[in-house]
Amino acid sequence: MPEKHLSSQFDSDLNNISSHVMELGGLVESQIRQAVFALSQFSPEAADDVLVTENKVNSLEVEIDREIASVIGRRQPTARDLRLLMAMSKTTANLERVGDEAAKIARMVKSIIEGSAPRSLPSSDLRVSADLASGLLRKALDAFARLDVPMAVSILREDNEIDKEFDGFVRKLITYMMEDPRTISASLDLLFIAKAIERIGDHSKNIAEFIIYIVKGEDVRHTPLADVESSMS
Repeated sequence: MPEKHLSSQFDSDLNNISSHVMELGGLVESQIRQAVFALSQFSPEAADDVLVTENKVNSLEVEIDREIASVIGRRQPTARDLRLLMAMSKTTANLERVGDEAAKIARMVKSIIEGSAPRSLPSSDLRVSADLASGLLRKALDAFARLDVPMAVSILREDNEIDKEFDGFVRKLITYMMEDPRTISASLDLLFIAKAIERIGDHSKNIAEFIIYIVKGEDVRHTPLADVESSMS
């Protein structure tokens, strides 16, 4: 992923960190898949698998941060390489938070199961937004591996679709709760799950912004999408 340097050891360090970031991304993707399966099948076993993986995610995040700090201290990187290392660190933090959101989904699923929630609640509707969020994370990792700016810009655009799904689901849940107050507790659990899915999309968007920062040296956080698209064209 990084450009070649005079120091082959520096290249090796950067590639090693990049490899670990992608490994972390793979772990987090598996958490999302298991969390969605747990929700769709009301499976406490799948939910438990998500929580077990959380420990691996946390450990790998700490290891990557340690590697980045070591490289900065030993290599005194130039401006572009420092941007790359900083973006790797922030990407790692966002991936860990995606894992936290997957764990949150797993805990809410267990709460729904233990509370014997009505199966008539629209939990299956969350599959659409969950698939969108999972696909967006996968795309963000692919774009990060290739430092693909056009793909990063498209991720910023697609995150809006997840936000729309979230808003629509909230409106539907409010209708359920108004029609049958007995569903309020389980509906709130589903609301937390929907919010967790929406946050996964946000973290994927953050990773896309870091890609643009690495390649272009521009911080596009809090910048309107139209302005980002204009400056990247």
